[in-house]
Order: sequence, then structure tokens, then C-alpha cells
Amino acid sequence: MKKTLLVIAGPTAVGKTALCVEMAKSFHTEIISADSRQFYQELSIGTAKPSVEEQGGVPHHFIDSHSIHDYFSPGDFERDALNILADLFQTHDVVILTGGSGLYLKALMEGLDDMPDVDLALRERLMKDLESDGLESCFAQLQCLDPEYAAKVDAQNPQRVIRALEVCLSTGKSYTSFRNQQKAERPFEMIKICLDRPREELYQRIDARMDMMLKAGLVQEAKDFEAFQDRYALKTLGYKEVYGFFRGEYDETEMIRLLKRNSRHYAKKQMTWFRHQDDFEFVHPDKALDYIQGKLK
Repeated sequence: MKKTLLVIAGPTAVGKTALCVEMAKSFHTEIISADSRQFYQELSIGTAKPSVEEQGGVPHHFIDSHSIHDYFSPGDFERDALNILADLFQTHDVVILTGGSGLYLKALMEGLDDMPDVDLALRERLMKDLESDGLESCFAQLQCLDPEYAAKVDAQNPQRVIRALEVCLSTGKSYTSFRNQQKAERPFEMIKICLDRPREELYQRIDARMDMMLKAGLVQEAKDFEAFQDRYALKTLGYKEVYGFFRGEYDETEMIRLLKRNSRHYAKKQMTWFRHQDDFEFVHPDKALDYIQGKLK
């Protein structure tokens, strides 16, 4: 049997974890997580990290693998995940990759553009600039150095803005000049599916999940790490809305409304990204296992 990477992607709350655990048990294999927020050891509730019970005894790589104080780029993930895959394929014919973070999935599936090495001191300085001056200041600098990329990038994504800035500053060239969009060759086959549910069904699941997060202590978790709210890991959905509440920008009712609304918007953005990829099959979670088994045969 050829070595196969099963890519199980999809938006938040669609049901990736339960399905991947079921598949991992069916194929006697392990899971590589490409959820960029579940890397962080300190954060569990706001990142919807699967509990030990939900992981069902299946090894999950890249959950609790890093600290909120670490910088772990898609390129770092690509390198480390490929090394883990090489080891897993020694004893498994099938390995599962799952997550909703498009850039991290893309890094492992296709590779990233060949970017120059960046001095660690520069990276640390830019991260400090991000904390002290804010994302808008960093983005304004990027607009000066590479207006073409600045016009395309998500200006609210600190990781992408900082990555482009560090390349510009370390090379004296634009970030755009290094982007060639060529896919890397991988020594394994891939089956790629994106889990999909009717919109209302997905939105009901998102609202229910947010209610569970709040009941589980999301506000207290955000409070525990309030001193680090400028870290990339905490400038994200689920935490930034709570910090707005802490600052008195709105009341608790509005905080809950924003948490649910922004989660739905995020899911819509994720699905837009997946639909723009040319090789994902869109499958309802209830039909995914049969679909994968058919493809493997």
C-alpha cells in the first residue's frame, strides 16, 4: 500500500476531532494537528483544544507542543511535521492531518515559498515592536516596504505581517519577490477532504460550542493570561472579545454576541479559503469515513 496522508480540513466546530479520532482508530494510526492555536500549552478553553478524553487515546502531534512565548511559523511547522511524518510512515501506511488553519495545512501539503533565513534577533525585535507599537504600526511599515503584498495580506493577521516584514528588512528586497507559488513534491499520496455542513447546522454548533466554552471558564482563562494579551496567541478569536469586555468597551451580553458572531464569520472565512483550493472534496462528516475507505480501496 502506498503511504497516504489523509487531510481532514474544515471550519471551526464542524466536527473534525471526533471524526479524526474515529478514523485513527479505524486505520490504527496517529494524528498531526494543524490547528495553529492548539499548539499552545497554556491555552485550552478558548482554542477548543480536545481534552484527553476527546483524544480517545490516539496520539496527537502538535497539541500542547509550544508556549505562547514561542514563535512557531508555518515554515517551522512544515519542517517539524515532515520529520514526524517520515518517522510515522515507517510503521503506518496512513497518517491523518487535520485542522482549520489554512496556511499551516498548505505548508505541509504543498510547501511554502523558498524564503531566506532570518536572524533570530530581528524576529525578536519585530515581535517586541508588535507588542509595544501594535499591529497597525507594523502594517504601515510593510506598506512602505512592499505595497504589493500589503494590498493582498490580511492586515489583521500579525503572523503574516511580521513574517513579510522580517524578510523585507533582512534582505532589502520585497517579500513579493520571493513568492513563486510552486508546489513542493511530497513522497506520499494525499486524500484531501473538507468537512462541510449546511450553514444553519454549522452556526448552531458554533453557538453551542461558545456557550460550552463560557460555561467551562473562558473568561477566567483569559483573565489568567491578561498580562500576555499582546502575544500573538491571545490576539485571536475567543480572547480579544473578552479583553474588550475587560476594558469596559461593552457589557457581558455584547461580549457573548461578539464571540458568537465573530466565530461564525471566522468559519465563513475558513470555508472561503478551502473553496478556493482546487483539490478538496467537500463531504458531510457523517459520510466522510465511508468516503475515505472507498478512496483507499
